[in-house]
Amino acid sequence: MTTGGGMQHDEAVQLDSAALRDFVERKWNDEIVPALTDYIAIPAKSPMFDHDWARHGFIERVVTDAVDWVKTQPVKGLKVEIVRLAGRTPVIFFEAPATRSGSTETVVLYGHLDKQPEFEGWRNDLGPWTPKFENDKLYGRGGADDGYATYASITALAALDAQGVERPRCVGIIETCEESGSYDLLPYIDALRDRLGEVGLVICLDSGAGNYDQLWLTTSLRGLVGGDLEVQVLDEGIHSGGYGGIAPSTFRIMRQLLERLEDASTGDLLPKNFHCEIPLLRQREAAVTANILGDDVWKKLPWSCGQDGGSVLPTTTDPHEALLNSTWRPSLTVTGAAGLPALADAGNVLAPRTAFKLSLRLPPLVEATAAVAQLKSLLELDPPYNARVTFKPEAGAATGWNAPDLAPWLAGSLSEASRRHFGADVAFMGQGGTIPLMNTLKEGFPRSQFMVCGVLGPKSNAHGPNEFLHVPYAKKLTASVAEVIALAP
Repeated sequence: MTTGGGMQHDEAVQLDSAALRDFVERKWNDEIVPALTDYIAIPAKSPMFDHDWARHGFIERVVTDAVDWVKTQPVKGLKVEIVRLAGRTPVIFFEAPATRSGSTETVVLYGHLDKQPEFEGWRNDLGPWTPKFENDKLYGRGGADDGYATYASITALAALDAQGVERPRCVGIIETCEESGSYDLLPYIDALRDRLGEVGLVICLDSGAGNYDQLWLTTSLRGLVGGDLEVQVLDEGIHSGGYGGIAPSTFRIMRQLLERLEDASTGDLLPKNFHCEIPLLRQREAAVTANILGDDVWKKLPWSCGQDGGSVLPTTTDPHEALLNSTWRPSLTVTGAAGLPALADAGNVLAPRTAFKLSLRLPPLVEATAAVAQLKSLLELDPPYNARVTFKPEAGAATGWNAPDLAPWLAGSLSEASRRHFGADVAFMGQGGTIPLMNTLKEGFPRSQFMVCGVLGPKSNAHGPNEFLHVPYAKKLTASVAEVIALAP
């Protein structure tokens, strides 16, 4: 088979890219958009955000709906099942045997169906569980992150089979714990390891895109360490007028602790062990991406007051530095707080305790387990005023990921797919988020190649308000995945 200059497989049917696009277009319009509309309406929050997930049944529902759809799809030899381990969120496993004789390697396709919580700030006519299709965008929680992946993966295989284009064996792993750090996933990988086979290519559809004009390949992912930092000085709240100046403020102590970790004026993380040397290739990729995207790297954020008239400024307006800051340098975010009453309920009281939820993104080459230990020691050692300070790490700390060098066949097929379906060259960039499975598979299958990509482009706003799936981009990405699979060894 040949698609115009790519790797050839003898005695195979030539891929018709136009017919492939037509197949994908029909499948998305007739089946996938309606299925994702139903999916968005289900509040299948990840177990970190819904401790009663099993009793509520929302995760079970989206898993069952996806499996029911997969069972109807025209993929040769396709088998699908829900795999369950006691006390853990379920995983979908599907398998499509090779249609190409002599093919010995397996393509693994990955996605997830669990979702982030609602968040505030949705447009008045939108909501996390009220899907709306508008201007080629499907709004609602989870469609882009990452509910579409199951449907796109199967459609890519069906599109090849519809033309009789031979392909290698393909298996899929669709988890329901990703937004909680994938702490349930490793036991499933161990249980399924023998069924995965010899993995030659991993395709992950849970990543992002720098724009909607070309195919984007993710070349690195940051790691993640999270946890709850609590400061307590009193057994109960007391009058701030009578005792302020005697009892130290828990909030002030919290500030002091965070200053051990972060330079408040710049946001730079202070511990040297939380940093790593940025590989020269990744620096060059960031420079090319900065030239492609320009100031859109930072201008497309939803800044307060807009871009003119006193808008908030980013940490840097240099696109190259901004990209490195968000992909290869550590960053700290406070994502939640406890012990602070709502503004309407705040009286003149010294709070007995204050707690912050910390989210620390680590560079791809920094080991997460060591970072957890250092973070706990740094925050708890010698607390100001001898306050009671505790840091409780979250389960699922994840080391980041740096992609292996691209094999010539994959580099060529990505370039061809991007030009054929987007009319532009493939582009490369790191992502600041975390996908724990990628590092697990890299360690378990060190010779495998990776196609990590996704639909999370500008303003798609995964995890925040007004999340949307850019449907035209998703269609082109689905077609591109099909072409890459067709050329896989």
